[in-house]
Amino acid sequence: MEGQTNLSEYTPMMQQYLSTKENYRDCILFYRLGDFYEMFFEDAKTVSKELELTLTSKNCGAAERAPMCGVPYHAVEGYLNRLVQKGYKVAICEQVEDPKTARGIVKREVIRVVTPGTNTDSQALDESKNNYIMCIVSFAEKYGVSIADVSTGDYYVTEADTERKLIDEINKYSPAEIVCNEAFLMSGIDLDDIKNRLHICVGALDAWYFDDAAISTLKEHFHIHSLEGIGLNDFACGSIAAGALLRYLYETQKNSLAHITAIRPYVTGKFMMIDSSTRRNLELVETLREKAKRGSLLWVLDKTKTAMGARLLRSYMEQPLIDSQEICARLDAVEELVKQMIAREELREYLNPIYDLERLVTRIAYQTASPKDLVAFKNSLNMLPPLKAVLSDFKSALLQTIQEELDPLKDLFHLIDSGIIDDAPVLAHDGGIIKEGYNEEVDKLRKSKTEGKSWLAQLEAKEREKTGIKNLKIKYNKVFGYYLEVTNSYKDLAPDYFTRKQTLANAERFITPELKELEDVILGAEDKLTGLEYELFRGIRETVGAEVARIQKTAKAVAKLDVFASFAHVAQENRYCRPKLNRKGVIDIKGGRHPVVENMIKNDLFISNDTYLDSNKQRISIITGPNMAGKSTYMRQTALI
Repeated sequence: MEGQTNLSEYTPMMQQYLSTKENYRDCILFYRLGDFYEMFFEDAKTVSKELELTLTSKNCGAAERAPMCGVPYHAVEGYLNRLVQKGYKVAICEQVEDPKTARGIVKREVIRVVTPGTNTDSQALDESKNNYIMCIVSFAEKYGVSIADVSTGDYYVTEADTERKLIDEINKYSPAEIVCNEAFLMSGIDLDDIKNRLHICVGALDAWYFDDAAISTLKEHFHIHSLEGIGLNDFACGSIAAGALLRYLYETQKNSLAHITAIRPYVTGKFMMIDSSTRRNLELVETLREKAKRGSLLWVLDKTKTAMGARLLRSYMEQPLIDSQEICARLDAVEELVKQMIAREELREYLNPIYDLERLVTRIAYQTASPKDLVAFKNSLNMLPPLKAVLSDFKSALLQTIQEELDPLKDLFHLIDSGIIDDAPVLAHDGGIIKEGYNEEVDKLRKSKTEGKSWLAQLEAKEREKTGIKNLKIKYNKVFGYYLEVTNSYKDLAPDYFTRKQTLANAERFITPELKELEDVILGAEDKLTGLEYELFRGIRETVGAEVARIQKTAKAVAKLDVFASFAHVAQENRYCRPKLNRKGVIDIKGGRHPVVENMIKNDLFISNDTYLDSNKQRISIITGPNMAGKSTYMRQTALI
């Protein structure tokens, strides 16, 4: 519809809409009109159907009326999230100038494109799971793979030389969205399985995303002259995927992506390869039938206290280590936490009030964090010094590293604590944010506002006495400002200097020169105060946002501590022992138990089993028994252990 008709046939507003839509043909365009986001033409029909909204129409200047539907701006996230979950891309077109001062059509621009893999709204995201977007480049019989979580700033790159390894990476991260080059679509990989079974949106990007500028984008973002500076020298194909993904994120997020401070390259062989069938049947993170957490291995092991820890624990389970030194380092940390139960539970107590620092700092970097978000951030920082103090007594290498990486961020705590009130509002534009004593001008304006109420009370009392109107009251509304209200039974007593402002059925409203003067002082102070508080709040938020790298480093340290403390807690609760590693090709389990089944029945009826297998004479065990005897339970138990 939009591309078939001459723009001159449409009204100026619709011309602006159609010009914007032309640049975002693959998106549903949420076009801001006053207090609503409106959709037109095919977008309106789609949204009306998907969200069950009423479809109306609008005169657009052309012969036919434009189909239209809309959603209120203050509730947009709920509608937007439902569309994104269904796989749609949504472009948010916002008013970028004040309608009061605009000449002609208010200027509008797309400020963000929301896709399944780039949604950062906390209401739409599961706090215990990362929301990954993956970029895949098929080139010269190799696959470059880059993965990012926009909500946390995580950013990875690797390469796969076989289809099996690539599918393992997809299963491991289970991204919400895959973007790729055309060659990947033509590679013969079963895309229907990826889309339908894993519920992943897959879309090809234009060829220009993958040209030489992809590498330039990486260099510019990380301020480097060579890829060696970020460890990507040996990832030629992976670097193209990483650069293309970064360009895509710039296109959709419309900001500097300052919270993406590092990229982590890795070799796929660093982690155990687990095919999709094994992942499903072992029920590592969700059950086979209900797709629920309860009844999975993750359900047994996850006793984390923070959202960051929950996400990291899940990633540890999705990517089991195969390097014995790294495994032993983790086991050392868990063992020490098991032995020091009192200190461990103290750590867990301090972890409990900590909010999701990773996603909070992303909102801060995006300049969308509210005053309430900053207070939550400050309260979380208050837990860091005691965590660091308790950790100082631990000796294992990993826990010592965590202690060193844990920056108490005292400067940021004091900045927010001195500037923002503890019961700060959600909306920054409404005022009531800045603490007394933080800014002299704020204190003056607030005093004027407070004294103004007392001035009004004095004027009301004076006019009552002067006029003899006993029920005279000074009132206020947003349309008429301040006024004197006199009921009809007393209106004949109104003096000449009372100027009529409004007539009601049972009363008259008046203004006087003195009340008008007071109104100018009081409302002027309120407007100035609200504006100044907002500017000061933005300054605090920007100062915190400038320290994103420090905050992310601390957040990662908190997440690791949370995971190891959770493992130790679970080990003690369930009487688990530390495994002994060997390189002899021997599995020798004494008194093995199925961790999930045992926790599901909870009545000590589970009978433990021994298992012995080796790579020489006992490579296979034949398990016999009637139906429901526990053969598959025994097999899964061994695999899980």
